[in-house]
Amino acid sequence: MRKGIFLSFGFVALAILIFPLAAHSQLKPGDPIIIGVPTFLGSIEGGESLKAVTMAVEEINAKGGVTIKGAKHPIKIEASEIRDGAPGVPVPEALLGIEKTILDKKVHAIVVGPFRSEALLATMELLAKYKVPMLGTIAMTPASEAKIRENPEKYKYVFRTCLTSKYAAELIAGVMNQLTKEFGFKKAYLINQDVLWARATAGGIKGWYEKSGWEVLGQDEFPTGASDFSSALMKAKAKGAQILFVCFDMPQSGILVKQYKSIKVPALMAGYISPMTGEVGWKTFDGQIGGLLEAVWELGNVPSAKYPPSKAFYDAYKNKYKAPLQSGHGPAPAYESVYVLKEAIERAGTIEADAVVKALEQTDRAGVMGRVKFDKGHQVVYGTDPTKEAVAVMFQWSEAGEQKIVYPPAIADKKIWAPEWVLKPVK
Repeated sequence: MRKGIFLSFGFVALAILIFPLAAHSQLKPGDPIIIGVPTFLGSIEGGESLKAVTMAVEEINAKGGVTIKGAKHPIKIEASEIRDGAPGVPVPEALLGIEKTILDKKVHAIVVGPFRSEALLATMELLAKYKVPMLGTIAMTPASEAKIRENPEKYKYVFRTCLTSKYAAELIAGVMNQLTKEFGFKKAYLINQDVLWARATAGGIKGWYEKSGWEVLGQDEFPTGASDFSSALMKAKAKGAQILFVCFDMPQSGILVKQYKSIKVPALMAGYISPMTGEVGWKTFDGQIGGLLEAVWELGNVPSAKYPPSKAFYDAYKNKYKAPLQSGHGPAPAYESVYVLKEAIERAGTIEADAVVKALEQTDRAGVMGRVKFDKGHQVVYGTDPTKEAVAVMFQWSEAGEQKIVYPPAIADKKIWAPEWVLKPVK
Protein backbone atom coordinates (compact mmCIF):
# COMPACT_ATOMS: atom_id res chain seq x y z
CA MET A 1 0.00 0.00 0.00
CA ARG A 2 2.74 2.43 1.00
CA LYS A 3 4.58 1.51 -2.17
CA GLY A 4 1.50 2.41 -4.20
CA ILE A 5 1.16 5.73 -2.39
CA PHE A 6 4.77 6.60 -3.10
CA LEU A 7 4.37 5.61 -6.76
CA SER A 8 1.27 7.76 -7.04
CA PHE A 9 3.02 10.68 -5.35
CA GLY A 10 5.99 10.29 -7.68
CA PHE A 11 3.71 10.35 -10.72
CA VAL A 12 1.95 13.50 -9.49
CA ALA A 13 5.28 15.22 -8.80
CA LEU A 14 6.50 14.32 -12.27
CA ALA A 15 3.26 15.62 -13.75
CA ILE A 16 3.67 18.92 -11.89
CA LEU A 17 7.12 19.30 -13.41
CA ILE A 18 6.12 18.36 -16.94
CA PHE A 19 2.54 19.39 -17.55
CA PRO A 20 2.89 23.11 -16.77
CA LEU A 21 5.28 23.36 -19.73
CA ALA A 22 2.85 21.43 -21.93
CA ALA A 23 -0.12 23.50 -20.79
CA HIS A 24 1.89 26.66 -21.37
CA SER A 25 2.31 25.71 -25.03
CA GLN A 26 -1.41 25.02 -25.49
CA LEU A 27 -3.67 28.02 -25.82
CA LYS A 28 -7.44 28.16 -25.64
CA PRO A 29 -9.13 30.39 -28.24
CA GLY A 30 -8.69 33.99 -27.23
CA ASP A 31 -5.81 33.35 -24.82
CA PRO A 32 -3.01 35.89 -25.25
CA ILE A 33 0.43 35.14 -26.61
CA ILE A 34 2.75 36.70 -24.06
CA ILE A 35 5.91 38.39 -25.32
CA GLY A 36 8.52 39.47 -22.80
CA VAL A 37 10.57 42.62 -23.37
CA PRO A 38 13.33 42.58 -20.74
CA THR A 39 15.98 45.17 -21.58
CA PHE A 40 17.66 48.41 -20.47
CA LEU A 41 14.53 50.53 -20.77
CA GLY A 42 16.34 53.58 -19.41
CA SER A 43 18.47 53.82 -22.55
CA ILE A 44 17.40 55.53 -25.77
CA GLU A 45 17.74 52.24 -27.61
CA GLY A 46 15.80 50.19 -25.07
CA GLY A 47 13.03 52.72 -24.48
CA GLU A 48 12.38 53.32 -28.17
CA SER A 49 12.58 49.59 -28.92
CA LEU A 50 9.74 48.97 -26.47
CA LYS A 51 7.71 51.67 -28.20
CA ALA A 52 8.39 49.99 -31.56
CA VAL A 53 7.30 46.63 -30.16
CA THR A 54 4.14 48.24 -28.77
CA MET A 55 3.36 49.76 -32.17
CA ALA A 56 3.73 46.40 -33.94
CA VAL A 57 1.61 44.61 -31.32
CA GLU A 58 -1.16 47.20 -31.59
CA GLU A 59 -1.16 46.86 -35.38
CA ILE A 60 -1.38 43.08 -35.20
CA ASN A 61 -4.04 43.05 -32.48
CA ALA A 62 -6.11 45.58 -34.43
CA LYS A 63 -6.30 43.00 -37.23
CA GLY A 64 -7.38 40.20 -34.89
CA GLY A 65 -4.03 39.06 -33.50
CA VAL A 66 -2.15 35.84 -34.29
CA THR A 67 -4.03 33.02 -35.99
CA ILE A 68 -3.27 29.50 -34.74
CA LYS A 69 -5.27 26.74 -36.43
CA GLY A 70 -8.14 29.11 -37.12
CA ALA A 71 -8.27 30.60 -33.61
CA LYS A 72 -7.33 34.24 -32.97
CA HIS A 73 -4.97 35.22 -30.16
CA PRO A 74 -4.01 38.75 -29.09
CA ILE A 75 -0.42 39.54 -28.17
CA LYS A 76 0.31 40.78 -24.67
CA ILE A 77 3.55 42.59 -23.79
CA GLU A 78 5.37 42.08 -20.48
CA ALA A 79 8.18 44.61 -20.29
CA SER A 80 10.79 44.74 -17.53
CA GLU A 81 13.78 46.94 -16.70
CA ILE A 82 17.01 44.93 -16.28
CA ARG A 83 19.46 47.89 -16.34
CA ASP A 84 22.21 45.81 -17.96
CA GLY A 85 23.61 48.84 -19.79
CA ALA A 86 23.84 51.08 -16.73
CA PRO A 87 27.30 51.75 -15.24
CA GLY A 88 28.17 49.35 -12.43
CA VAL A 89 25.29 46.91 -12.91
CA PRO A 90 26.68 43.35 -12.88
CA VAL A 91 25.51 40.73 -15.37
CA PRO A 92 24.02 38.42 -12.66
CA GLU A 93 21.64 41.20 -11.64
CA ALA A 94 20.38 41.53 -15.21
CA LEU A 95 19.96 37.75 -15.46
CA LEU A 96 17.74 37.73 -12.40
CA GLY A 97 15.46 40.21 -14.13
CA ILE A 98 15.24 38.07 -17.26
CA GLU A 99 14.61 34.88 -15.29
CA LYS A 100 11.88 36.64 -13.32
CA THR A 101 10.23 37.70 -16.58
CA ILE A 102 10.30 34.11 -17.85
CA LEU A 103 8.98 32.51 -14.67
CA ASP A 104 6.60 35.12 -13.27
CA LYS A 105 5.11 36.39 -16.52
CA LYS A 106 5.10 32.98 -18.23
CA VAL A 107 6.22 34.45 -21.52
CA HIS A 108 6.02 32.42 -24.72
CA ALA A 109 8.86 34.35 -26.34
CA ILE A 110 11.16 37.34 -25.81
CA VAL A 111 12.01 40.21 -28.13
CA VAL A 112 14.66 42.93 -27.75
CA GLY A 113 16.41 41.22 -24.80
CA PRO A 114 19.75 42.24 -23.26
CA PHE A 115 21.35 45.58 -24.07
CA ARG A 116 24.90 44.50 -23.28
CA SER A 117 26.57 41.69 -25.21
CA GLU A 118 28.05 40.40 -21.96
CA ALA A 119 24.51 39.88 -20.66
CA LEU A 120 23.38 38.24 -23.91
CA LEU A 121 25.99 35.50 -23.68
CA ALA A 122 24.92 34.68 -20.13
CA THR A 123 21.21 34.85 -21.05
CA MET A 124 21.71 32.11 -23.64
CA GLU A 125 21.98 29.61 -20.79
CA LEU A 126 18.63 30.71 -19.36
CA LEU A 127 16.91 30.43 -22.72
CA ALA A 128 18.29 26.93 -23.19
CA LYS A 129 17.16 25.95 -19.70
CA TYR A 130 13.60 27.25 -20.03
CA LYS A 131 13.22 26.70 -23.80
CA VAL A 132 12.08 30.24 -24.60
CA PRO A 133 12.71 31.64 -28.10
CA MET A 134 14.26 35.12 -28.18
CA LEU A 135 14.76 37.58 -31.02
CA GLY A 136 17.48 39.95 -29.81
CA THR A 137 17.60 43.46 -31.25
CA ILE A 138 20.37 45.35 -29.40
CA ALA A 139 23.32 43.22 -28.15
CA MET A 140 25.79 42.89 -31.02
CA THR A 141 28.53 40.37 -30.19
CA PRO A 142 29.14 37.72 -32.89
CA ALA A 143 30.17 35.35 -30.08
CA SER A 144 26.53 34.32 -29.69
CA GLU A 145 26.48 33.07 -33.28
CA ALA A 146 29.62 31.04 -32.64
CA LYS A 147 27.96 29.36 -29.64
CA ILE A 148 24.89 28.51 -31.73
CA ARG A 149 27.00 27.02 -34.50
CA GLU A 150 29.01 24.99 -32.00
CA ASN A 151 25.96 23.67 -30.15
CA PRO A 152 22.86 24.30 -32.27
CA GLU A 153 20.60 21.99 -30.28
CA LYS A 154 21.24 23.70 -26.97
CA TYR A 155 21.22 27.30 -28.16
CA LYS A 156 18.63 27.04 -30.94
CA TYR A 157 16.23 29.36 -29.09
CA VAL A 158 18.45 32.41 -29.68
CA PHE A 159 17.92 34.60 -32.77
CA ARG A 160 19.05 38.11 -33.60
CA THR A 161 17.51 40.64 -36.00
CA CYS A 162 19.84 43.59 -35.38
CA LEU A 163 23.30 43.66 -36.90
CA THR A 164 26.47 42.40 -35.22
CA SER A 165 29.84 44.03 -34.60
CA LYS A 166 31.12 42.14 -37.67
CA TYR A 167 28.55 43.77 -39.92
CA ALA A 168 29.13 47.13 -38.23
CA ALA A 169 32.82 46.93 -39.14
CA GLU A 170 31.89 46.03 -42.71
CA LEU A 171 29.70 49.14 -42.93
CA ILE A 172 32.54 51.34 -41.68
CA ALA A 173 35.00 49.69 -44.06
CA GLY A 174 32.75 50.44 -47.01
CA VAL A 175 32.60 54.10 -46.02
CA MET A 176 36.37 54.24 -45.49
CA ASN A 177 36.90 52.90 -49.00
CA GLN A 178 34.84 55.78 -50.33
CA LEU A 179 36.82 58.30 -48.27
CA THR A 180 40.07 56.97 -49.66
CA LYS A 181 38.74 57.08 -53.21
CA GLU A 182 37.29 60.59 -52.90
CA PHE A 183 39.86 62.32 -50.68
CA GLY A 184 42.88 60.06 -50.33
CA PHE A 185 42.43 59.71 -46.56
CA LYS A 186 44.74 57.06 -45.07
CA LYS A 187 45.34 58.09 -41.43
CA ALA A 188 42.94 57.12 -38.65
CA TYR A 189 42.71 57.44 -34.89
CA LEU A 190 40.28 55.19 -32.97
CA ILE A 191 38.32 56.05 -29.82
CA ASN A 192 35.81 53.56 -28.46
CA GLN A 193 33.83 52.55 -25.40
CA ASP A 194 35.31 49.72 -23.34
CA VAL A 195 32.46 47.23 -23.78
CA LEU A 196 32.33 43.99 -25.73
CA TRP A 197 30.46 45.15 -28.85
CA ALA A 198 32.44 48.40 -29.24
CA ARG A 199 35.78 46.63 -28.72
CA ALA A 200 34.80 44.07 -31.37
CA THR A 201 33.68 46.75 -33.84
CA ALA A 202 36.81 48.85 -33.29
CA GLY A 203 38.96 45.74 -33.51
CA GLY A 204 37.34 44.75 -36.78
CA ILE A 205 37.85 48.14 -38.41
CA LYS A 206 41.39 48.42 -37.01
CA GLY A 207 42.24 45.11 -38.67
CA TRP A 208 40.71 46.34 -41.91
CA TYR A 209 42.70 49.60 -41.72
CA GLU A 210 45.95 47.71 -41.29
CA LYS A 211 45.22 45.29 -44.13
CA SER A 212 44.13 48.11 -46.44
CA GLY A 213 47.26 50.23 -46.13
CA TRP A 214 45.90 52.78 -43.66
CA GLU A 215 48.05 54.14 -40.85
CA VAL A 216 46.47 53.62 -37.43
CA LEU A 217 47.87 56.50 -35.38
CA GLY A 218 46.50 55.30 -32.04
CA GLN A 219 43.54 53.94 -30.12
CA ASP A 220 41.98 54.84 -26.79
CA GLU A 221 39.20 53.09 -24.86
CA PHE A 222 36.96 54.69 -22.24
CA PRO A 223 34.78 52.99 -19.63
CA THR A 224 31.01 53.40 -19.59
CA GLY A 225 30.20 56.66 -17.80
CA ALA A 226 33.43 58.47 -18.77
CA SER A 227 32.98 62.18 -19.40
CA ASP A 228 36.38 63.55 -20.48
CA PHE A 229 37.87 62.52 -23.81
CA SER A 230 40.22 65.45 -24.32
CA SER A 231 43.45 63.45 -23.91
CA ALA A 232 42.59 61.15 -26.83
CA LEU A 233 41.40 64.05 -28.97
CA MET A 234 44.62 65.99 -28.39
CA LYS A 235 46.66 62.98 -29.46
CA ALA A 236 44.57 62.53 -32.61
CA LYS A 237 45.08 66.20 -33.47
CA ALA A 238 48.80 66.16 -32.75
CA LYS A 239 49.40 63.05 -34.86
CA GLY A 240 47.59 64.43 -37.89
CA ALA A 241 44.60 62.10 -38.04
CA GLN A 242 42.38 62.50 -41.09
CA ILE A 243 39.63 60.21 -39.77
CA LEU A 244 38.50 59.97 -36.16
CA PHE A 245 36.68 56.66 -35.76
CA VAL A 246 34.35 56.64 -32.73
CA CYS A 247 32.16 53.92 -31.26
CA PHE A 248 29.96 54.67 -28.20
CA ASP A 249 26.42 53.90 -27.02
CA MET A 250 26.51 55.80 -23.69
CA PRO A 251 24.81 59.20 -23.40
CA GLN A 252 28.04 60.79 -22.10
CA SER A 253 29.54 60.32 -25.56
CA GLY A 254 27.84 63.56 -26.53
CA ILE A 255 30.58 65.26 -24.52
CA LEU A 256 33.11 63.69 -26.89
CA VAL A 257 31.49 65.50 -29.82
CA LYS A 258 31.51 68.85 -28.01
CA GLN A 259 35.17 68.45 -26.98
CA TYR A 260 36.05 67.43 -30.52
CA LYS A 261 34.60 70.71 -31.78
CA SER A 262 36.13 72.87 -29.04
CA ILE A 263 39.60 71.37 -29.53
CA LYS A 264 39.13 71.78 -33.29
CA VAL A 265 40.45 68.40 -34.33
CA PRO A 266 40.89 68.74 -38.12
CA ALA A 267 39.77 65.17 -38.81
CA LEU A 268 36.44 63.87 -40.06
CA MET A 269 34.54 62.09 -37.28
CA ALA A 270 32.89 58.85 -38.40
CA GLY A 271 31.26 56.05 -36.42
CA TYR A 272 28.51 55.74 -33.84
CA ILE A 273 27.72 58.32 -31.16
CA SER A 274 24.32 57.49 -29.67
CA PRO A 275 23.14 61.08 -28.91
CA MET A 276 24.04 62.27 -32.43
CA THR A 277 21.79 59.88 -34.36
CA GLY A 278 18.27 61.28 -34.28
CA GLU A 279 16.79 64.40 -35.87
CA VAL A 280 17.17 66.32 -32.59
CA GLY A 281 20.94 65.75 -32.74
CA TRP A 282 21.33 68.94 -34.75
CA LYS A 283 19.71 70.98 -31.99
CA THR A 284 21.48 69.04 -29.22
CA PHE A 285 24.85 70.03 -30.66
CA ASP A 286 23.86 73.59 -31.59
CA GLY A 287 24.15 72.98 -35.30
CA GLN A 288 27.89 72.31 -34.99
CA ILE A 289 27.95 68.82 -36.51
CA GLY A 290 27.72 69.57 -40.22
CA GLY A 291 29.84 67.06 -42.14
CA LEU A 292 30.03 64.44 -39.37
CA LEU A 293 29.36 60.85 -40.42
CA GLU A 294 27.00 58.83 -38.24
CA ALA A 295 26.23 55.12 -38.51
CA VAL A 296 22.68 53.84 -38.20
CA TRP A 297 22.95 50.16 -37.50
CA GLU A 298 19.61 49.28 -39.10
CA LEU A 299 17.69 50.94 -41.93
CA GLY A 300 14.32 52.12 -40.66
CA ASN A 301 15.84 53.88 -37.68
CA VAL A 302 16.55 56.46 -40.36
CA PRO A 303 14.23 56.46 -43.40
CA SER A 304 15.09 56.06 -47.05
CA ALA A 305 12.68 57.10 -49.79
CA LYS A 306 14.49 54.57 -51.98
CA TYR A 307 13.23 51.74 -49.75
CA PRO A 308 9.59 52.55 -48.89
CA PRO A 309 9.08 50.06 -46.00
CA SER A 310 11.74 51.90 -43.98
CA LYS A 311 10.05 55.25 -44.48
CA ALA A 312 6.61 53.82 -43.72
CA PHE A 313 7.85 52.52 -40.37
CA TYR A 314 9.72 55.72 -39.50
CA ASP A 315 6.75 57.92 -40.35
CA ALA A 316 4.29 55.68 -38.48
CA TYR A 317 6.47 55.83 -35.36
CA LYS A 318 6.76 59.61 -35.62
CA ASN A 319 3.02 60.02 -36.08
CA LYS A 320 2.12 57.71 -33.20
CA TYR A 321 4.53 59.10 -30.63
CA LYS A 322 4.60 62.71 -31.87
CA ALA A 323 8.39 62.61 -31.99
CA PRO A 324 10.97 61.14 -34.40
CA LEU A 325 13.17 58.20 -33.55
CA GLN A 326 16.39 59.20 -31.81
CA SER A 327 18.12 55.84 -31.70
CA GLY A 328 20.21 54.47 -34.54
CA HIS A 329 20.03 50.96 -33.15
CA GLY A 330 17.22 48.70 -31.94
CA PRO A 331 13.75 50.08 -32.78
CA ALA A 332 13.50 48.92 -36.41
CA PRO A 333 14.55 45.31 -35.69
CA ALA A 334 12.39 45.33 -32.54
CA TYR A 335 9.35 46.24 -34.63
CA GLU A 336 10.32 43.71 -37.27
CA SER A 337 10.85 40.96 -34.69
CA VAL A 338 7.21 41.05 -33.61
CA TYR A 339 6.07 40.38 -37.17
CA VAL A 340 8.74 37.72 -37.68
CA LEU A 341 7.53 35.98 -34.52
CA LYS A 342 3.84 36.29 -35.49
CA GLU A 343 4.45 34.72 -38.88
CA ALA A 344 6.57 31.93 -37.39
CA ILE A 345 3.89 31.03 -34.85
CA GLU A 346 1.27 30.95 -37.60
CA ARG A 347 3.47 28.71 -39.77
CA ALA A 348 4.13 26.41 -36.82
CA GLY A 349 0.45 26.27 -35.86
CA THR A 350 1.46 26.27 -32.20
CA ILE A 351 3.42 28.22 -29.62
CA GLU A 352 5.44 25.15 -28.65
CA ALA A 353 9.01 26.43 -28.54
CA ASP A 354 10.79 23.87 -30.72
CA ALA A 355 8.17 24.16 -33.45
CA VAL A 356 8.41 27.96 -33.36
CA VAL A 357 12.20 27.74 -33.64
CA LYS A 358 11.92 25.65 -36.81
CA ALA A 359 9.45 28.13 -38.25
CA LEU A 360 11.68 31.08 -37.37
CA GLU A 361 14.52 29.45 -39.31
CA GLN A 362 12.31 29.58 -42.43
CA THR A 363 11.83 33.36 -42.21
CA ASP A 364 12.13 35.25 -45.48
CA ARG A 365 10.32 38.58 -45.62
CA ALA A 366 10.69 42.13 -46.87
CA GLY A 367 11.08 44.01 -43.60
CA VAL A 368 11.58 47.62 -42.59
CA MET A 369 15.37 47.27 -42.58
CA GLY A 370 15.51 45.19 -45.77
CA ARG A 371 15.10 41.51 -46.55
CA VAL A 372 15.03 39.43 -43.38
CA LYS A 373 16.57 35.95 -43.48
CA PHE A 374 18.51 34.05 -40.80
CA ASP A 375 21.84 32.31 -41.36
CA LYS A 376 22.93 29.10 -39.62
CA GLY A 377 23.92 31.11 -36.55
CA HIS A 378 20.37 32.52 -36.31
CA GLN A 379 21.66 35.96 -37.33
CA VAL A 380 19.83 38.10 -39.88
CA VAL A 381 22.10 38.60 -42.87
CA TYR A 382 23.21 42.20 -43.54
CA GLY A 383 24.54 43.61 -46.79
CA THR A 384 24.25 46.66 -49.04
CA ASP A 385 21.00 46.07 -50.99
CA PRO A 386 17.74 46.09 -48.99
CA THR A 387 15.98 43.98 -51.62
CA LYS A 388 18.47 41.18 -50.95
CA GLU A 389 19.47 41.51 -47.29
CA ALA A 390 19.00 43.74 -44.26
CA VAL A 391 20.97 46.99 -44.43
CA ALA A 392 22.90 49.30 -42.11
CA VAL A 393 23.53 52.85 -43.31
CA MET A 394 25.87 55.79 -42.86
CA PHE A 395 24.46 59.28 -43.08
CA GLN A 396 26.22 62.63 -43.07
CA TRP A 397 24.89 65.77 -41.44
CA SER A 398 24.56 68.58 -44.00
CA GLU A 399 25.41 72.15 -43.07
CA ALA A 400 21.65 72.80 -43.09
CA GLY A 401 21.01 70.12 -40.47
CA GLU A 402 19.73 67.42 -42.83
CA GLN A 403 20.54 63.72 -42.53
CA LYS A 404 21.73 62.55 -45.93
CA ILE A 405 22.45 58.84 -46.48
CA VAL A 406 25.84 58.43 -48.17
CA TYR A 407 26.24 54.64 -47.88
CA PRO A 408 25.40 52.06 -49.17
CA PRO A 409 25.21 53.28 -52.77
CA ALA A 410 21.90 51.46 -53.43
CA ILE A 411 20.02 53.94 -51.21
CA ALA A 412 22.47 56.88 -51.00
CA ASP A 413 21.04 60.42 -51.21
CA LYS A 414 24.39 62.00 -52.11
CA LYS A 415 28.15 61.45 -52.11
CA ILE A 416 30.31 62.02 -49.04
CA TRP A 417 31.63 65.57 -48.86
CA ALA A 418 34.55 67.11 -46.98
CA PRO A 419 33.82 70.10 -44.67
CA GLU A 420 36.15 73.09 -44.85
CA TRP A 421 37.50 72.46 -41.37
CA VAL A 422 38.73 68.98 -42.27
CA LEU A 423 42.26 68.51 -43.58
CA LYS A 424 42.46 69.39 -47.24
CA PRO A 425 41.84 66.40 -49.51
CA VAL A 426 44.92 64.72 -50.90
CA LYS A 427 45.13 65.41 -54.64
